[in-house]
Amino acid sequence: MKTYLYLLLCFLGLNFCTNVEAQHTPPTDSGTKKYNILFLIADDLRTDMGIYGHPLAKTPNLDSLAAEGVWFEQAYCQYPLCNPSRSSLLTGKRPTTSGLYGNREWFNASFPDWISLPKYFKQHGYTTIRSGKVFHGGIDDTEAWDIGGEPRQYGTLIHADPPAAVDSQSYWQGYTSSPPRIEPYAATVRSDQWASLTGEEAKQLGDTKVADRAIQYLEDHKQAEQPFFLACGFSKPHTPFIAPQEFFDLYDLDSIVLPPDFSSLPGIPVGFPAGSIRRRNADFFVNRTASPQEAKEYIRAYLACVSYMDWNVGRVLQKLEESGLKENTIVVFWSDHGYQLGEKGKWSKAGSLWEQGTRVPFIIHDPRAKGNGQSSPRVVELLDIYPTLVDLCGLPPYEGLEGASLKPLLDQPEQAWERPAYTVWSENGQGVTGITIRTEKWRYAEFFGHGAGKSLTDVVNDPHQFINLANDQKYADVLDYFHRLAIQQVHGKTELSSVND
Repeated sequence: MKTYLYLLLCFLGLNFCTNVEAQHTPPTDSGTKKYNILFLIADDLRTDMGIYGHPLAKTPNLDSLAAEGVWFEQAYCQYPLCNPSRSSLLTGKRPTTSGLYGNREWFNASFPDWISLPKYFKQHGYTTIRSGKVFHGGIDDTEAWDIGGEPRQYGTLIHADPPAAVDSQSYWQGYTSSPPRIEPYAATVRSDQWASLTGEEAKQLGDTKVADRAIQYLEDHKQAEQPFFLACGFSKPHTPFIAPQEFFDLYDLDSIVLPPDFSSLPGIPVGFPAGSIRRRNADFFVNRTASPQEAKEYIRAYLACVSYMDWNVGRVLQKLEESGLKENTIVVFWSDHGYQLGEKGKWSKAGSLWEQGTRVPFIIHDPRAKGNGQSSPRVVELLDIYPTLVDLCGLPPYEGLEGASLKPLLDQPEQAWERPAYTVWSENGQGVTGITIRTEKWRYAEFFGHGAGKSLTDVVNDPHQFINLANDQKYADVLDYFHRLAIQQVHGKTELSSVND
């Protein structure tokens, strides 16, 4: 009898039936397909990939993914450090909105109403699965996952009322003003931060296990009716640069070429603000010089880790296809920030507002996208991932996201896109000490506090950022325009208008 009444009501009022069903059915594409999400992440990966034109990098699996989907030539992180970058992407909020500038703060401790990307999908009927590093280590959004979540070790509140930009005095809080103590480079190559492994040691590496778990999850869920959001976070090529020997063997040390602006120590480029370079390295060559030979060893080790990560990505993608899930799954690949490998003497990402520190690889393969097989030259931000996936999966819009859906660029990769990319840095964690704004033509940076100043480089004609045009009166209007954008962004406001003229 109940079934009869339900069918009668459906016949008399289709809208009623549709609304009742919508309350119990996860959002779908036109009411038919439920698209899964495979969320692939690398740590500290700059655009050292074949598809991005690197002359040596061996990344066949990621290159293949890019060739199938849409890859973004100019994608940028919002902060060159793990936790602030990942927190920004996964909450859809800029660091200047949250004030989160360090590696120990948890966003929900200060903003309990914010819903992370995986949690939003969980709330809308997806099985959320985590393997490896997604949020920063020790700061997992545990409740966002159905499978694979870990208890939080850190949950520090974000600074309650940080200043927008620091002054010279507050800049030095928590940061020594004494000059670094410099030691000469070692006579022989040191390998305390990189290693090539063979045998059982090579098989026990963490990223191999991360891929193994993701592969098992795909096997377990290939027959499931409920869509999944599977996040697979690899730690490489983050330090230490450790990978199986076979990936080191892909690179001949003699083929490694040092960057044209290589320096044995961090140095302020002529004509640029002092704030543009930290005086100490954070990862390698701390308080000591780097010889050209040793630098090549480290670069080779980095590339070996890139290829090892690519191999693991390939294993997961192969399982996706073997499981019959590929045509019903949106695949996203990204890195949390870039890295400097000796450019201007810097060996890390922390504090890097240069191109190598802020630019990241970014690929989306949606089987429905009309632009698949193409690249997009438009400037985009990692902040755009959250609204893009919500849009692609037909979920209700989540109010307050500060990025923009990239769905239009997935269908027409070369269409007009007038949004600049913003990246900020805080040297002391109390306020912004540097900001860079990237458009298709310009890279603008402004620094506050100690070493204050501005830089403007022509990214088309000066890709290595050798010449600071901020010192040329001819570009005064351009400089003034970007200065206003920078100040607006630091104070939490963004002006979106044409920036490519």
